Amino acid sequence: MDILHRIGVTASPDAVYDALTTIDGLAGWWTEETDGSTEIGGVVRFRFIPGGFDMKVVESERADHVLWEVVDGPEEWVGTHVRFDIKREDDFTIVLFRHEGWREQVEFMNHCSTKWAIYLMSLKRLVETGKGEPAPNDVMISNWH
Repeated sequence: MDILHRIGVTASPDAVYDALTTIDGLAGWWTEETDGSTEIGGVVRFRFIPGGFDMKVVESERADHVLWEVVDGPEEWVGTHVRFDIKREDDFTIVLFRHEGWREQVEFMNHCSTKWAIYLMSLKRLVETGKGEPAPNDVMISNWH
């Protein structure tokens, strides 16, 4: 099972790619507590109030796509993949997002789907205005943060 989202931004595909493949870019829209290596084979660590996730960079092609494998975090996430496909349509850069490989539909998946949407809107704000709303400044939606 997968979580799927689509957003359009007015920034270039390169700007979106940079926001997905640099520590400063990732810290600008997802969580301020981001570190690690964004090179292929590297691991990026994302930390939040209740914990975090470690993502291995599996694929990364400029202005085209980024693919991570979750190597540490909540049990439901480990072994799943997070994919961002980037394409240009008219005056927009389209980001097709997938958090794929969930083993079963659980309530935490619903929560994560909503949080991914919030963070994708933060990505949109970052690349369009220069300022996103990464954790801990994101919208809190439940006791799971």
